[in-house]
Amino acid sequence: MTKRILVFDDDKDISSIIRYILEEKGWEVLCSLNSNDAVEKIKTIQPAIIMMDNNIPDLGGVATTQRIKLEKELQHIPIIFFTASSDAQTLAKEAGADACLSKPFDLLNLYSVIESLLLQPV
Repeated sequence: MTKRILVFDDDKDISSIIRYILEEKGWEVLCSLNSNDAVEKIKTIQPAIIMMDNNIPDLGGVATTQRIKLEKELQHIPIIFFTASSDAQTLAKEAGADACLSKPFDLLNLYSVIESLLLQPV
């Protein structure tokens, strides 16, 4: 399995931090600053995990996640929904995400969520 994560977040600083910490753990991390052509990007990159910010430009995190989960060939890819919103769990559930993290999130919690998602049967 490719240890590749695709991060959708318009905040370059957050994307850089996520990239740095996950690359230290052996992941290949690719980032997108918007949700334009999200489905096509995912089909091309074939990530093992997707991290989706709620406030990603264009469609937004909820609509983008819903669109991804409608694609038969992509719906098996776990999506971690993350946001600074106080109703993070509600938004993640509405989106159909597999997990949720509230910003700011603890790095150990991020690792734990990733590992638990990868252990789930497809």
